[in-house]
Amino acid sequence: MTILDRHIFKELLVPFFISLCILCFIVLTKEMLRLVELLVTNGVSLMAVLKIVVHLMPSFLVLTLPMACLISSITTFSRFSFDKELVAMKTAGLSLLRIAVPVFVFSFFVFLGTLLLSQWGQPWSSISLKKLAISLIQDQLNLALERGVFNEPTKDMMIFVPTPEPGEKAMGIFILDQRDPEQEIIITARTFQMLRNPQLKQFGMRLYEGEIHHVPQDGTQHHQVAFSTYDLKINLAQALAVETPRRPGYEHIMAGLKASGWRDTNMLRRLMEYYKDLGFPVATLILGILGMPVGIVSKRTGRMRGFVLGIFIMVGYYLLNVLGEFSVTALLLHPFAGAWLPNVLLLLITGLLFYQASRR
Repeated sequence: MTILDRHIFKELLVPFFISLCILCFIVLTKEMLRLVELLVTNGVSLMAVLKIVVHLMPSFLVLTLPMACLISSITTFSRFSFDKELVAMKTAGLSLLRIAVPVFVFSFFVFLGTLLLSQWGQPWSSISLKKLAISLIQDQLNLALERGVFNEPTKDMMIFVPTPEPGEKAMGIFILDQRDPEQEIIITARTFQMLRNPQLKQFGMRLYEGEIHHVPQDGTQHHQVAFSTYDLKINLAQALAVETPRRPGYEHIMAGLKASGWRDTNMLRRLMEYYKDLGFPVATLILGILGMPVGIVSKRTGRMRGFVLGIFIMVGYYLLNVLGEFSVTALLLHPFAGAWLPNVLLLLITGLLFYQASRR
């Protein structure tokens, strides 16, 4: 690697890491309120919240790494163009294609990172986050019940706690227990108290002033029992046995499509996702090169304007992905064509802009 290559490579690093941090912060803002609620309202430790952030990062980075690569390329070459460094490079006999070598190497490293995260980071994040959530539930059991939504602390059990009015204590609870198919019950109570037994990996609730309703499957009878106090136990041993989520394999998808005559939109979408596993990381390589002619044409954009310009390009790329998915589900395109259509169009645009910039 020559001195010039190292210079370009270093110039790409600074805007890359700055834009990556900004993008990750923007994406994390969506989850920030929940994290603050865990920290302040539910008494979760700061270390536990930091662990949650770490486990969320692989999913965030898969989206932000290509964007940061594009923005760094735009920002770097807009500065080169404005400061006449690009003119000096061309005067020295370097073609734009030769100048693009360190950009391609840089984009290739980002491509490898995106590929690793999409193939292994996201599945690891999903599993580890579930285990971490269960661990938090054992330490702070009230985290299992979010107000105003249907909670599913374990399989075949649904719990709803109404959102209290400001300044009032939460009252009422609704529980649908389907763990025993022969004894499906509905429990309502006026108030409740959380119980815990970490040694046995169990937690539960002590319900006060409520009723238990049981309707047999034939629907001919209705059993109702009133209680003043009732202990409901939930075993977390099954929830702790988190298995790796597995998508349907290629053979399974193709078998489903053949059986439906290639009209099952769900299977078509899954096959398109199968082809996108490599297509999205490959877009990182194209975006890195695309940033060169865009930065040269825009000249002195500055970091913030380069950031905004990169965001607009990425929005256009995601719209192309939406268009490809719509075309596949509407039976207009093959899933492979729908998955790679954005990359092909992006490559054509990059080639055209690169050719025009090289002739300047």
